[in-house]
Order: sequence, then C-alpha cells, then structure tokens
Amino acid sequence: MSESDGTPVTFADERTRQEIFAVEKRRHETLMAADTAGLGELMDDSLVHIHAPGLTHSKAQLLEHVEKRQAYIEMRREQLRLRLIGTDVAILTGRLINHLRTPEGGDRIVAGACTQVLRRRADGAWVFLNFQLTPDGEHLWPALESELVEDTAGDTIDTRAENGAENA
Repeated sequence: MSESDGTPVTFADERTRQEIFAVEKRRHETLMAADTAGLGELMDDSLVHIHAPGLTHSKAQLLEHVEKRQAYIEMRREQLRLRLIGTDVAILTGRLINHLRTPEGGDRIVAGACTQVLRRRADGAWVFLNFQLTPDGEHLWPALESELVEDTAGDTIDTRAENGAENA
C-alpha cells in the first residue's frame, strides 16, 4: 500500500484479520453483557473512546459508563477494512450499527462510520487504543460521482441476538 518513514502500511493477512475480528467480536459480547472485567482486558490503559455524540472517555470512564448504563443490545459491523502499520498497529474502519437502550426505557439505533486503532502487546494480544464513531448525518453537498459508487467491499461481524454469527 504505502510506506512512510520506513514503516510499511499494508492490508492485513488472513491470520491477522481473524485475530482482530475475534477481538472486535469479543468487544461486542462484553459490551452487550456489560462485562467490564472482560472489556477492560481488551482495552489499553491509554484508551481514548469517542462516542457518537462526541463524548470522550478514558478506559476507566468507559468501563463505568458500560457498567452503569448497560445500553448495548445488539451490534453489527459492515464493510470492515483492516490496515497494519508495521506488524503491531492495526487500523480497523467500517460501518457500525448499534442497537441501544435509552434512559427512558426505549431503544434506538445509532449507526455510522467507525475507526478503531489497536496495538499488539508484547504477549501477542491485540488491545484497543482508540475508538471513534461518527454518526450518519445530513449531507449538505451533493454526492461526487466517485461517491455514488456502491461500496460493498469489506467484511461483516454480526452479533445481533437473532443471529449471533460472525461472517468474516
């Protein structure tokens, strides 16, 4: 793909893709179960987690948020693309669709483009460093011709209750 300052940026091989997708699926499972111990194991201590409305959490704040809110019902990832910087930093991009509980007892869908950065620890485990969800919103400018091409590339991770399957 590209190289900057001597560190190659490449698409991940199949083994690495499956490792990262497994970590992402585990993240879904721990969020839906409000399993903060399990979620904490997946997060680097320096985590920066930016929610759709712009609320920014540290690792400790995210774990408190998950424990107290218990908002996650179902999650789905689509059009996933995985790039590596060297062999120990991964950038995962694609759509995220969250089915969430509301404070009033209802539910809602929050969907948009998601970017996650992971690093490989010395023991070989992948952990999340950064998360940002940019929600779908109004487009003020008309689409460029290049934006009208349907993008169906990438992988899907589906952890909806009626499915529970990973399609990667």
